[in-house]
Amino acid sequence: MKAMSVAIALLFVVCLAAPLAACGGADDGEPAWPAGKIAFASRRDGNAEIYVMNIDGSGQARLTSNPANDLAPAWSPDRTRIAFDSERDGNAEIYVMNADGSGQTNLTNNPASDWAPAWSPDGTHIAFVSDRDGNYEIYVMNVDGSGQANLTSRSAAEESPLWSPDGTRIAFHSDRDGNYEIYVMNADGSDVVRVTENPALDAFPAWSPDGTHIAFVSDRDGNYEIYVMNADGSGQTRLTQEAGDDGGPAWSADGTRIAFESDRDGNYEIYVMNADGSDVVRLTENPAADWFSAWSP
Repeated sequence: MKAMSVAIALLFVVCLAAPLAACGGADDGEPAWPAGKIAFASRRDGNAEIYVMNIDGSGQARLTSNPANDLAPAWSPDRTRIAFDSERDGNAEIYVMNADGSGQTNLTNNPASDWAPAWSPDGTHIAFVSDRDGNYEIYVMNVDGSGQANLTSRSAAEESPLWSPDGTRIAFHSDRDGNYEIYVMNADGSDVVRVTENPALDAFPAWSPDGTHIAFVSDRDGNYEIYVMNADGSGQTRLTQEAGDDGGPAWSADGTRIAFESDRDGNYEIYVMNADGSDVVRLTENPAADWFSAWSP
């Protein structure tokens, strides 16, 4: 893979300091993984693979198995598929698989790095990051991989896209103004608005399910912590208060909790907390890194 941007190193160094075990299938016509699952990546088997677990941390099961890294799982809105990025073809590509790990398919098929997939709420498109045009930009494609188009087209790094729940906007982080900040644009790439302004890094935005808030990561207080703000950037509030680094916020479907990764106990593990930062619970516990959590819709 090419040299990574600062944000990608953060993803791999802060969120790990910036992507064939079969699991239970569907019963009686229900989705393979019903609501209330958390997908995540782990190095517990020697390299990064995609896993899934119940929301209490039980039932941890491996979905991918290959010598390359598989990272950044993202659930489809109907919970039947998971998009992720994989280096199995020699560079990072966007893949999709069924929620039980079957049917793994390369969608991007590009010699550049493609990573960080995010589904549109209607399930028809996937936003992602690519450096195919010389720097990291945000692209969108149909869910079958067709129609790949650049939304940002700037010389700065544009990364970590996530659709608003109504599908009209995409939040992302960018260093277009000299350091990493959170921005929001229309889903077609127009009308870009900056919603944070701080000399520290602000990155990895995550919309609340009702679209009123955005959780994000910042090191403005000396280390990486989870913050939340109103969708217009007002009311920025710190949620975590630990000496370790916290990253990768992901909201529960009902908006009451946030999953995240932290090295507060010595290595990166998946935790969950209430949306106000209270009642932090550790879900994983092993000597390898667990990170990139994604709560099922």
